[in-house]
Amino acid sequence: MKQTLSELMRMSRICRMVFATCLGSFILVIFYFQIMRRNPFVVDGCCRKGSRNALQELYNPMQAELSGAAVLHQTRRDQVVDACRVYSASSRKRRVLTPGDLKHLVVDEDHELIYCYVPKVACTNWKRVMMVLTGRGKYSDPMDIPSNEAHIPSNLKTLNQYSIAEINHRLKNYLKFLFVREPFERLVSAYRNKFTLKYNSSFHKRFGTRIIRRYRKNATQDALFNGADVKFKEFVEYLVDPATQRDGPLNEHWQSVYQLCHPCHIHYDLVGKYETLEEDANYVLRLVGVGDSLRFPSYAKSTRTTDAMTAQFFSNISTQQQIQLYQLYKLDFLMFNYSTPSYLRLD
Repeated sequence: MKQTLSELMRMSRICRMVFATCLGSFILVIFYFQIMRRNPFVVDGCCRKGSRNALQELYNPMQAELSGAAVLHQTRRDQVVDACRVYSASSRKRRVLTPGDLKHLVVDEDHELIYCYVPKVACTNWKRVMMVLTGRGKYSDPMDIPSNEAHIPSNLKTLNQYSIAEINHRLKNYLKFLFVREPFERLVSAYRNKFTLKYNSSFHKRFGTRIIRRYRKNATQDALFNGADVKFKEFVEYLVDPATQRDGPLNEHWQSVYQLCHPCHIHYDLVGKYETLEEDANYVLRLVGVGDSLRFPSYAKSTRTTDAMTAQFFSNISTQQQIQLYQLYKLDFLMFNYSTPSYLRLD
């Protein structure tokens, strides 16, 4: 009897040891996969170094060279908050964002980033960079990615594809950034790209034919059919026409940043500017911890739309249209600290 009891006790100790070993192994496996989920490219060049994430580096920089930029971006954040506060106080409109409002917010799980892309503000190159960051080694040089491939929706995941709980978690814990541009330069850039280049026939058919039909007297049959020679004045008439507003949201290429990225509803941690594109973009990459292995692509300054070019386009539209256009993009001017252009006639 004593021998049997002794054997039972010994078996019990062995079972406890086996259970403890299995439990410990299970915890280690869970811990391992939690680490891998947060930073799966431990040996890649495109990974975050150390345990600090991009949000921590932005708000509490450990590197001295990042401190000055942190102050600049705090000023930009404050500008957005102040403009939104003034707008909120003067507006009776109140709305709650839905997942459908978040389709422009690209998510990088591995580096805990959310980027709201704004067309005509280097968004092709930013999408290329995001494909490198999320590609798990598939890409190394952003410029190896064809521009049309960067715009294929399935190549990047957007925030509207998550559940409400997942959306809220990412908005709270990931670094959120966007890039903006002087509103009228962006508008003229969109016009030049979509209505003056022959290869954009889809925009000519979709928007050009409609614009010419509405606003051009005695239009030729060729113009009505192809929509390939929309004048800037006609484009502006289309934008400020109340009928256009009733048709639904503007196309993303000339929609305001306020409407695309909802900066009065979403707190963006970093606002980059087209005017300081490479400096601001590479600052984001340094915050992420990939600045040594990934640089933001340079852009062709010779073909960009300038302030002087924009002024020339605006000289051909009426004072009333200039005032209406300014009202349409006024929040973008105020939120992102762009002064009223000197060529604008608002009196």
